Amino acid sequence: MNQVKYIFVTGGVTSSLGKGIIAASLAKLLQARGYRTTIQKFDPYINVDPGTLNPYEHGECYVTDDGAETDLDLGHYERFLNFPTSQANNVTTGRVYLSVIEKERRGEFLGKTVQVVPHITNEIKERMQLLGNTGNYDIVITEIGGTVGDIESLPYIESVRQLVWELGEGNGIVVHLTLVPYLAAAGELKTKPTQHSVKTLMESGIKADILVCRTEHEISDELRNKLALFCNVKREAVIQSIDASTIYEVPNLMLEEGLDVVALKKLDLPKKAAPDLKNWNVFLHRLKNPKHVVNIGLIGKYVELQDSYKSILEAFIHAGAANETKVNVVSVHSEYIDASNVAEKFKELDGILVAPGFGERGIEGKIEAVRYARENNIPFLGICLGMQMAVIEYARNVLGYKDANSTEMNSGTSHPVIDLMEEQKSITDKGGTMRLGAWKCDIKENTLAYKIYNNTSILERHRHRYEFNGDYLAELEKAGLKASGVNPETGLVEIVEIEKHPFFIGVQYHPEYKSTVANPHPLFVNFVAATVKAKQK
Repeated sequence: MNQVKYIFVTGGVTSSLGKGIIAASLAKLLQARGYRTTIQKFDPYINVDPGTLNPYEHGECYVTDDGAETDLDLGHYERFLNFPTSQANNVTTGRVYLSVIEKERRGEFLGKTVQVVPHITNEIKERMQLLGNTGNYDIVITEIGGTVGDIESLPYIESVRQLVWELGEGNGIVVHLTLVPYLAAAGELKTKPTQHSVKTLMESGIKADILVCRTEHEISDELRNKLALFCNVKREAVIQSIDASTIYEVPNLMLEEGLDVVALKKLDLPKKAAPDLKNWNVFLHRLKNPKHVVNIGLIGKYVELQDSYKSILEAFIHAGAANETKVNVVSVHSEYIDASNVAEKFKELDGILVAPGFGERGIEGKIEAVRYARENNIPFLGICLGMQMAVIEYARNVLGYKDANSTEMNSGTSHPVIDLMEEQKSITDKGGTMRLGAWKCDIKENTLAYKIYNNTSILERHRHRYEFNGDYLAELEKAGLKASGVNPETGLVEIVEIEKHPFFIGVQYHPEYKSTVANPHPLFVNFVAATVKAKQK
């Protein structure tokens, strides 16, 4: 078996520089050269996973096919590589310590004092090599969350140091992402923060092999030479990462800079053929040269932070390009929508998406948004909680059950059209206990859902506790809200739609998690197409 090669991506100076995008872009280029490549993320927080984190804290929680609640960077990995990630691709400090403590309780350390070195670092190294040991990959890229110098990151940095040494020359390299800020007062780019960042890394015993410099302005040759000299890297290994108009340009920018070539050289691997980015560039061309423009309202309660709905925003980019349409996503806070202002707020919208979420805040605004879309024939897509709001709205305003609700919002409602799943009622722990991961859904023929998927059986990812209450199915269907998709094992309703409407569909799952550049999700593609059609009318 060939030796698996490892690339570690660390960050310095400040967070949010885009380690995930650089890691995904490098992986894309290596994949396009014919190398079997995967990416994993190691997060320094002590939560076992982001499942219990507020979206305001950490952005959206991304869910994999196998039901892992993970960091949103895994979404970037999947969107770039068009390859599903898993539980093994995201590890947190909480998970590492939990595992070590459980081993200690079982007596696996034979009375030894359990310490950060070697016990925690051994656990981290083991997990860093987990994907590599499957035999499915030639190159494993590991993104280390946080910033070099953070207390939280120290065990990871030490583990990288040990592992690079253990793997031996040419088998493990470190890519360090840093910031070269532009000082307007001085009118120049400054290298000092990068020098300090590299110095901090070296104090931990790690030498950066490649330096990727985030910048708003071109880095001159003189500056590159200075960075190479002061940061102890080869001149060719100083890579500029300039601000791009879209993250999907970054692979091309990294190709121009030769990031993949330098990485392969340092890993003693042949270049193989030039990367095949033909389809990627077709997508980019369509993205940058739209023929139509539509405004789609994103009705949510975490709209102040864009990352809360990251996968939805990206799915609109993929679907927009597929339709040669620029999708302007207009964020509307559901807490501030009511019957008196909904027409004013929505007058410029060509489509309405009611977003996922938890808890009762902003619920009435979401229901009002659904009513407006239904009554005014505006294309509508409801995701997870958005689908549940569509059911509640229909029960209230068509069936006339004025207090219809979800027991999540009102446990005493006389018409619980959305209710807690039976197996969820005894659960007290919040982490990792929802209905998670990929579940089957059978689609009825001659429905909008069938037209969209062109299939009678699909697999989609879930993340929720509450479900459509089957006791109301016959009544709602008779009144015109059809259940077009049902889980074959549980009989739970997955998709609802209205026939006599330009486009009205609600899904209990999260289609946005499966949208990629290579495979835009059909629900989003059809939704955007419906908004274009509605606007032209």
